[in-house]
Amino acid sequence: MPPAVTDSLDIWAVDSQIGADGSISVDFLLPTGIYINLDVPRDATISHIKQLLWKQAHAYPLFHLLMEIDSYMFSCVNQTAVHEELEDETRRLCDVRPFLPVLKLVTRNCDPGEKLDSKIGVLIGKGLHEFDALQDPEVNDFRAKMRRISEEKIQSLVGLSWMDWLKHTYPPEQEPVIPESFQDKLYSGNLVVAVHFDNCQDVFSFQVSPNMNPIKLNELAIRKRLTIHGKEDEEVDPADYVLQVSGRLEYVFGDHPLIQFQYIRNCVMNRTLPQLTLVECCTIKKMCEQEMIAIEAAINRKSSTLPLPLPPKKTRATTSVWDISNPFKIILLKGNKLNTEENAKVHVRAGLFHGTELLCKTTVSTEISGRSDHVWNEELEFEINVCDLPRMARLCFAVYAVMDKMKTKKSTKAMNPSKYQTIRKAGKVVNVSDELEEMLNPMGTVQTNPYTENATALHIRFQEYSKQPINYPPFDKILEKAAEIARNSDNAAMAGRGGKKFYVVLKEIMERDPLSQLCENEMDLIWTLRYDCRENFPQSLPKLLLSLKWNKLEDVAQLQALLQIWPKLLPREALELLDFNYPDQYVREYAVGCLKQMSDEELSQYLLQLVQVLKYEPFLDCALSRFLLERALANRRIGQMLFWHLRSEVHIPAVSVQFGLILEAYCRGSVAHMKVLAKQVEALNKMKTLNSLIKLNAMKQSKAKGKDAMHTCLKQNAYREALSDLQSPLNPSVILSELHVEKCRYMDSKMKPLWIVYNNKMFGGDLVGIIFKNGDDLRQDMLTLQILRLMDILWKEAGLDLRILPYGCLATGDHSGLIEAVSSSETIADIQLNSSNVAAAAAFNKDALLNWLKEYNLGDDLDRAIEEFTLSCAGYCVATYVLGIGDRHSDNIMVRKNGQLFHIDFGHILGNFKSKFGIKRERVPFILTYDFIHVIQQGKTGNTEKFGRFRQYCEEAYLILRKHGNLFITLFALMLTAGLPELTSVKDIQYLKDSLALGKSEEEALKQFKQKFDEALRESWTTKVNWMAHTVRKDYRS
Repeated sequence: MPPAVTDSLDIWAVDSQIGADGSISVDFLLPTGIYINLDVPRDATISHIKQLLWKQAHAYPLFHLLMEIDSYMFSCVNQTAVHEELEDETRRLCDVRPFLPVLKLVTRNCDPGEKLDSKIGVLIGKGLHEFDALQDPEVNDFRAKMRRISEEKIQSLVGLSWMDWLKHTYPPEQEPVIPESFQDKLYSGNLVVAVHFDNCQDVFSFQVSPNMNPIKLNELAIRKRLTIHGKEDEEVDPADYVLQVSGRLEYVFGDHPLIQFQYIRNCVMNRTLPQLTLVECCTIKKMCEQEMIAIEAAINRKSSTLPLPLPPKKTRATTSVWDISNPFKIILLKGNKLNTEENAKVHVRAGLFHGTELLCKTTVSTEISGRSDHVWNEELEFEINVCDLPRMARLCFAVYAVMDKMKTKKSTKAMNPSKYQTIRKAGKVVNVSDELEEMLNPMGTVQTNPYTENATALHIRFQEYSKQPINYPPFDKILEKAAEIARNSDNAAMAGRGGKKFYVVLKEIMERDPLSQLCENEMDLIWTLRYDCRENFPQSLPKLLLSLKWNKLEDVAQLQALLQIWPKLLPREALELLDFNYPDQYVREYAVGCLKQMSDEELSQYLLQLVQVLKYEPFLDCALSRFLLERALANRRIGQMLFWHLRSEVHIPAVSVQFGLILEAYCRGSVAHMKVLAKQVEALNKMKTLNSLIKLNAMKQSKAKGKDAMHTCLKQNAYREALSDLQSPLNPSVILSELHVEKCRYMDSKMKPLWIVYNNKMFGGDLVGIIFKNGDDLRQDMLTLQILRLMDILWKEAGLDLRILPYGCLATGDHSGLIEAVSSSETIADIQLNSSNVAAAAAFNKDALLNWLKEYNLGDDLDRAIEEFTLSCAGYCVATYVLGIGDRHSDNIMVRKNGQLFHIDFGHILGNFKSKFGIKRERVPFILTYDFIHVIQQGKTGNTEKFGRFRQYCEEAYLILRKHGNLFITLFALMLTAGLPELTSVKDIQYLKDSLALGKSEEEALKQFKQKFDEALRESWTTKVNWMAHTVRKDYRS
């Protein structure tokens, strides 16, 4: 079987399915009712095809009835089953990709709203007609509300000054935390900056203070240029210019010091010359005006699919849920398509949950035999009154069969489940009665199963408690209830005050990590002393919420009142409140209120998790959805990240509607950005097609022939134009301008990743490379690199810059995505192989790495390269140990020519190390080989001072991460819903708790780390043996 199978009906996917001359047979339908079949070039533009059709139509009847050619355009059914009008006639047919090769000629009088809907459907990968077809009042209501937000945003953009438009579209990338070590990289305390002038050859260099602001640099550059050209008396306003990073869509402007701009800081730390271009404001104004045309056109559109507003609710008598003191009951009617064995006894277990907390004992039906359909007609009663049901309670069911031989059941003990104890992967098969509660899976989706034809179905009926509709009380009534409880309390004045004697006890409980269990007495103490917690430990709110009895309406009402006076948490602390354990609507609104303090830089750091926890929101219209949409519409960089995080999962049925609706709202509010995103989507489609072709041909032809075929493909107009001049999905500041076809290749691994290379517009800059993967899930790599980026930030905040290199990585679809190719770097394996004639000996050549660095770094540069190596090696030793990154071999550890070491490929994390025949292949906590030490010691065996400093870096880095252990646990816990193969339950996150030695004193933790460090050093010979085996295999394959 070929490694990739392409849909035989997809005529656009594989070149072999079209004519030898590159033509394709297309059916054309004319407005006169005439049908014409014509062979047209597959990569011809729509305009050219229209001309070919017109020429042919002359010979057909009724041609005289047609109007002028420009009065018509083509329409087709696109890949999302939506009618798309091909207004842009510069597009190629193979890029349009009609579902079938049928084009209909229509007059240009279509509703512009329909055109926009069609474009949005193509862009987000989901036709908007699918939302209409649902006929769901919640969907319609959410769309209408989001449309208002989007339209208000578009209206606010009209009339923006060019500078305000620039701030919105290309916000400056800043890094407020400046490492202390940056002073060593300056020239006599100054920056050296090169300033180019747009549209001319003038380039000037300046030594300036790192604290100078951009407008002052503008003035210096303009004065120098006027002086050189003899125009000193000419008056030029520096505010009419803006600094652009040469060759990038990144601008340096505003009142911040130059050193705070990320690009400038990176240049200083890497000892490279910052290259800036002074651009006149008229250039920016022209860009702004072009977008304003699109924005104004969008304002004038009226969509044909605008959801009708819901009719006003009629005021009618209702019953408060708090007035119903009857026990909660349901009637279990029957089950369909259970597909059990004839002799199996089928049970239904039901449980009520708030988050992962079980609100009362589960109830179990009587047992029934049968193969497919089962009828119970049985009442199931729960030990909780209707009035005590919290608003976000979930009713969960598990259907299971008990075989005769397993009939004897174990008793289940009553216990307080740990915070995450009930989290399990959906669909896990268990056969022990103690684990039956876990089968209820409260974290599972509440969306309708899309595969209704074969889905198991349970039919239930709710008890009728009142002839009137039953509502939860409005928020003001909840606060009134809390006030009433407080008035009736005997010790209202002292309620919740514990005094000094309990301070130490509370402090010890509050310092525990989020995975630690609380016993019943501790929960009672926290709730009793809740006012002490508010005053002295506001960050303890998550523990207070877990201590609350959510099955008592009085406690819930008091909590809601307390939440109104609870101090705002830091955004990093508030993230935990968006976990599945905290489903309460008001708690989540409070958390989002805390997140509003986040800067755009901080928000982008946590956006991956914030998108995942959208899956925990019970309703489409929630505070988190609104917050993400508003921030994305205010900053295009955030918008692009949000777009791809949502679009990469829009194919998943459980979130398809929710994510699709937010994508639709973003597109409506950022119409000008749609063109940029559409270009990215088109480029990724081309890469996917090319990758499929390579996989298909890999079995038939040699690597050299495959590479030639790839180059031939990339030289075709359709590919070259689609893959050129676009903003990188990895980073919108990076322009992927012109393909460097000869450097493009594909890699040998199973999925044949594409290595696409671009020329760099920056003077003397390295080539820009991206890697496209199709068939690999990049989300785990994306998570690991995000955590590495966070570690880098935390170390820098503590004054330690360990030169970590968390390269870009982005999942863009189902098992597909992009990775940034790091320039001027090689794998340890290649460095070792190139230095030795014998593959088996290469891994043991301790001089190879140092000699390679000497080759590219002379004199003082070598000392700097060794320092880069030492710092980065320390950072990655600690990071790979803490995160339990496995499968470390010489082909996934790389070194840049400047000495920076970095790791790639994170397919195994959290201690999931590879094994063979049940034996772990990796026995060391992290990679620290003697050739690394040889570089650190500058090639001198007895250089204990340098090695001692390296060890000190490692220990400092480890202790800094320990202080933020709760944050790391929270971020991984928020990703549990992503369905990553090595992050499915809290047991996986336990690895972090152990590696960071949370719960131990700092002295005990440091002692543990020192032992691991010594172990890595002592067992490094096993690493070398593994590397030797890997190198021999690699050499044999090549």
